[in-house]
Amino acid sequence: MRLFVALNLPPPVREALWAATTPLRELELPVNWVRGDGIHLTLKFLGEVADEREPEVAGALGRAAAGARALPLVLGGFGAFPDFRRPRVVWAGIAPEPGLEILQHRVEQEFAPLGFSTEARPFRPHVTLGRARREARPRDFAGLESALAGLEFAETAVVSALDLMQSTLRSGGAVYNVRHSERLP
Repeated sequence: MRLFVALNLPPPVREALWAATTPLRELELPVNWVRGDGIHLTLKFLGEVADEREPEVAGALGRAAAGARALPLVLGGFGAFPDFRRPRVVWAGIAPEPGLEILQHRVEQEFAPLGFSTEARPFRPHVTLGRARREARPRDFAGLESALAGLEFAETAVVSALDLMQSTLRSGGAVYNVRHSERLP
């Protein structure tokens, strides 16, 4: 199974973000866009995990969520990693939130002893909207920066669960399913 740990946004916020980014998808950039129902905040990508390890992974998820509370995530602003000229990821921003930083750190701490290496880069909370296709060239992204600057979106989403997600790659894009969920009261 291909797994990751995520915070799923409430459906009305996902739908509003999807609608706000429609002009971007209409530009026909060489980007594989995340489906609207798949918009989420990844806290840790686990990769391929054997089915028999699911109980221990679910246990780590529970320990990471223990004592955590529901989080208000302030979404707004758009960008690209690493830059607009050769983007790999097009994203919507999430404002820094101490509770989110603590939760992400706890996820790292709980999964490291299970053999999942800790992330070397600093945590930069964002919602991935799309990933550049492998064959894309810098000239293919002319206008991306101005298109992102022209988008307007500002919402606060309260997330109340930490989810273990399964990603199944299909021809129409990845399909995400919740394998295990821990409430954040």
